[in-house]
Amino acid sequence: MNPGMENNFVVANTERYRALVPDGVELVAVSKFHPAEAILEAYGAGQRRFGESRVQELLAKEEVLPKDIEWHFIGHLQTNKVRQIIGRTALIESVDSERLLRLIDSESKKAGVVTRVLMQLHVAKEETKFGMTPEEMLAFFSEGRYRTLEATHICGLMGMASNTDDTERVRRDFADIAGCFRKIRETATDLVGFDHLSMGMSGDWQIAVSEGSNMVRIGTAIFGSRY
Repeated sequence: MNPGMENNFVVANTERYRALVPDGVELVAVSKFHPAEAILEAYGAGQRRFGESRVQELLAKEEVLPKDIEWHFIGHLQTNKVRQIIGRTALIESVDSERLLRLIDSESKKAGVVTRVLMQLHVAKEETKFGMTPEEMLAFFSEGRYRTLEATHICGLMGMASNTDDTERVRRDFADIAGCFRKIRETATDLVGFDHLSMGMSGDWQIAVSEGSNMVRIGTAIFGSRY
């Protein structure tokens, strides 16, 4: 594929998914492992939210791309990388433990910023996926442990369905994540701005939206296979 064909591919797919994703659902274009040039093509087609999974890659792209891009960190965030990313994201979607949340809060306070995050919920059958269990998540909120945060705004939940062709299993996973989201909103009534439910990727985003997702993460369908 020559560069011109690739550019047309990214532009066309960006425009397509910006039109396909329903009103009220935010589109995050997952640009991890793709070059800054491809992101710039999607940017030219109107996209502003991009998702990255590696701290160094996000920081390198942030340096050379337009400053009004909203960077979402969507990968497993190692504790030794937290300080580097504070103040550089619009949203960290993958806070998979209370320990990581506390560290983000501490480093955000030191930096004098408020970091917006989503808590990652694990319901998928794969052991390799990160996140808190529904029981851990509900206990964290029902016990009000979020109230001690000083420089972190928990904006909602992020979750992934099992990696399977069984669409009913995928639907059940998304329903479980959405159910947990609703229970937290009912329980933690003083939790302001807890309104983002990020679930759904290229292959299953429509199921996710039907189960209540209001933020989808689409990569391959926009940018093609990873480099």
